[in-house]
Formats: sequence, C-alpha cells, structure tokens
Amino acid sequence: MTRRYFGTDGIRGTVGREPITPDFVLRLGHAVGRVLKRQGERPRVLIGKDTRISGYMLESALESGLNSAGVDVVLLGPLPTPGVAYLTRALRADLGVVISASHNPFADNGIKFFDARGSKLPDAWELDVEQALEQPAQWVGAAELGKAWRLEDAAGRYIEFCKSTFAHELTLKGLKIVVDAAHGAAYHIAPKVFHELGADVIAIGCAPDGLNINDAVGATHPDALVRSVRANHADFGIALDGDADRLQMVDAAGRLYNGDELLYVIAMDRLQRGEAVGGVVGTLMTNMAVERALTQQGVQFVRAKVGDRYVLEELLARGWRLGGEGSGHLLALDKHSTGDGLVSALQVLQACVGRRLALARLLGDVVLYPQVLLNVRLVPGQDWRASTALAQATRQVQDELGERGRVLVRASGTEPLLRIMVESPDQEQADRCARQLADALRT
Repeated sequence: MTRRYFGTDGIRGTVGREPITPDFVLRLGHAVGRVLKRQGERPRVLIGKDTRISGYMLESALESGLNSAGVDVVLLGPLPTPGVAYLTRALRADLGVVISASHNPFADNGIKFFDARGSKLPDAWELDVEQALEQPAQWVGAAELGKAWRLEDAAGRYIEFCKSTFAHELTLKGLKIVVDAAHGAAYHIAPKVFHELGADVIAIGCAPDGLNINDAVGATHPDALVRSVRANHADFGIALDGDADRLQMVDAAGRLYNGDELLYVIAMDRLQRGEAVGGVVGTLMTNMAVERALTQQGVQFVRAKVGDRYVLEELLARGWRLGGEGSGHLLALDKHSTGDGLVSALQVLQACVGRRLALARLLGDVVLYPQVLLNVRLVPGQDWRASTALAQATRQVQDELGERGRVLVRASGTEPLLRIMVESPDQEQADRCARQLADALRT
C-alpha cells in the first residue's frame, strides 16, 4: 500500500485545500487516536505548533479528533518542532504532534508526528493511520472521552534543555550574536537561549503576526541576517526556519555557512574533544568537499536519500551520532533525538569558543565545490529513465568528471520535475555539464 497523505515529513499542503482542512484534520486526529489505543488504554499526546494563523484552527480540530477517540491531549502552544520531540520524551507521552509547514509561507501548514522517544515515526505507522482514515469513525462514549489541558511552562523547559547541550565549562560572554527566528516557533525561545548563556543578543524575525512566518527572514532567506550582522558588527548570526529545526550561520565578516560546513565543524570538534565519532551521514546532495575533508581526517562518510528522516534512519542503523543536510537539518544524536537548529547552533559555537577560532579558521581545509542545480519540467507521462539520450549524456559527463566531480539525476517527489545536479571543482565545467544533461533530456 502506498501512502496517500503522508510525504517525507508528515502531511503538508495549502490551508483550505485537502488535506489541510479542519474536517480532515479532525478525522486524522481520530484515526491517530484509534491507532494509539491499540497500544494502551489511555494514551497521552502533546501538540505544539508554529506561529501560522491557521495553527489555531488545526490545533482545535486535531485536539477534538484525538479526544473523540479517548486520547488525552496536552497543548504546548508555539514551540519548535525539536522542542515538541524533547517534551514528548521528557514527559513520557505516547506521541508528539507538530502543526507546522516548516520553511513554507504562511498559507501552507502541515502536521508531523514523533514517537515516545522523540523520533520520527516509520512508514508502517503512517500506513496504519491512513488505513484507519478509511474506516468509519468509532466515537467513544462521554465517560471515555479524552481530556485536554495546557502546559504553561513548555517554552521554559525547552530553553533549559537547549542550554544543557552546551559545554558547562564554556560561556558566550563577550559575544554579540544576531538571532533570526523567521517569525516562527522559536521567536520567544531562541533569543533567551543565547542570552542566558551570556551573549549580547540582537533579535530579528521575532515578531510574528500569524502571516509573516519565513517572510524575507530566517534560514531560507539569510540576506536579512547577513545585513544585520554587518550593521551591528556582530560576531555571529544564527538563522532558524519557521519550526526551528533548520540552521544557517553567518560569521563576523558576513560570510554565510550552510549545513554541510556546519556539520563538518561539529564533527571535528567532537574529534578534538577526544570523543568517538564513528562516522557521519550526509545525503545525496552533500558537498563532495566535505566528504573528502572528513575522510582525510579518518571519519567514515555515507550518503542517505535526501530528507532528514533518511539521515536519521542511516545513523540509527550504523550506531553513529552525527549527520545532516546542506539545508541546515543537522542531527547530533548524542544531544537530541531529532534535528534541532538551536542545539546545532550551540554545538558550532561550542567549537568556536572552545578552540578560540573563527568559523573560517575551523573550515580552512574545506572549500565547497560548485554545485549546479537545474530543474527540467517533464511532459505528463514522460519516462525520463527510458531516455537513451540522457543515459548517454550522463555517461559522458561522468567519464569527463571522473573522481573530481559528481552527477545526480533524480525526480522531484512533489512536482513533475527532473532535478539535475553536477558538482565539480571547476565552475565552468559544472555549468556546461549540467546544461548538457538538461539538453539531452529535452531532445
């Protein structure tokens, strides 16, 4: 059975269109509740959300659906996705739910789930929920209805957790840090985390109005952070996305660092501290320069499919701790069970403060290879895998690049597009080879 509603990161779409409608979300809550009831008599579910105006509506619908199946609900209010994962584990809840569309604009929203350990749930669980959605509702009687209450100190608990992941012997005193929360779920949390560790904090993107999440700010629009760091002569800039599981950073010179580079810094800091790293998991898109730099330091590196859930699966299968994506989804499983932008930022700052080196110095051995990304729209019904012209062009490009570069051709999971990536130390070569592949598909 294939999944109808769940994608790679929960259920997501435009508000007012199925599946992001109150009637569907009520049914979803009921179906999830029925699946949970198979595991225990009185399950308890935590619900957090970001700052989208639609979050109120979807929260109410989800709460009602869960209650109607006999499941208790704890409302956390606006809280980062990794904060919900942490509290699910800390409060021994059966399930954590986040209402968020992450880095998407406010008109979108979504729902994703965490198990009792604060980890993303497997495909099999999502299929169980989809099957339950197809079955008639089974409303419990009045005496068996679930209850709901609000956890007033959810943000404070999560702030303390984040601070605990930073080395106790270190401090951020003397540092000026610009923090951009994308007008999202960490707007009332991120500035406090860095301030309470001693930093002089300048907050931007921390004034949500329900409509401005990710609007020209945050990890997906880092220009605002770069400008603020330069204008305020700050030492660092930290940008999160709408649900604060993604991170981008800027140094005092206004230079932007992506997730691949930050992952390398964290891994090297672990080695410097004498901690076992084992290996690092990236994705098919991870920059080849980072892979080579890690292997030169004796650190194994493997690639997972694109998506932080696949990085997590690979880490768990190998018993490793560190992984991530260039987009800024970073995992440090010795600190948290899921990707966390705030925790990841603290791990990078720990490396800089502990070794008294700027980010540029810590990355002196890593010069990212140019990556050229092209999207080619597919004609309805077009089977790109059957294209002999594309296959021939791909072989030619791979032969030309040899071990100095990489080719990745993959279909989009959400649009009728073929995504072509060519990576090479030579920008001109990468551009030319990518165009060659795109032209071959169009012939």
